[in-house]
Amino acid sequence: MTENKDQVAGLLLAAGGGRRLGGRPKALLSHRGRPLVEHAVGVLRAGGCTRVHVVLGAQADVVRQRASLPGCVLVDNPEWEEGMGSSLRAGLDSLAGTGAPAALVSLVDQPGIGREAVARVLAAYESPLSLVAAAYDGERGHPVLFGAGHWAGIAATATGDRGARAYLKAHEDAITLVECGDVAQAYDIDTEGDLIHLE
Repeated sequence: MTENKDQVAGLLLAAGGGRRLGGRPKALLSHRGRPLVEHAVGVLRAGGCTRVHVVLGAQADVVRQRASLPGCVLVDNPEWEEGMGSSLRAGLDSLAGTGAPAALVSLVDQPGIGREAVARVLAAYESPLSLVAAAYDGERGHPVLFGAGHWAGIAATATGDRGARAYLKAHEDAITLVECGDVAQAYDIDTEGDLIHLE
């Protein structure tokens, strides 16, 4: 069943408004001279996702203007202020009907997670029933891969900032953990102090 691996879609959640960063949208933070959202899309592509959907929220129009995202499907989430759950729902909804057998989900504010971690998680895909997550010293983190067979259940439980946490907790036994601590760092860019991680 692994012949569909090249059809797995990358799903980048990039809607956050950066409340603890003085209201600067995370997608527009500068990293290596370009908006962070461009870097994150590049990581998904380099890791093996040919199709990438990007969920935008805070200052979506400005992100569209400033970021070069050719070939991406840009998804507006008008409810982005409700938290990551709404962005996950919007992203999965945008993938419905595309034929993608799974979505590999990453977060725009984790630049320490590169192509190697994406490639490892993608390599563990087996079928539309796959549930795969990167692990850091055994702790589940991002990116995560959701087979299409799980999308409805995830969307039904994705609320607030918890994203798919409740669904994953309920299906813990089905998750394949892929250790990525040797190739990636799973920090978030949440506060002013975290900006030191950007280059």
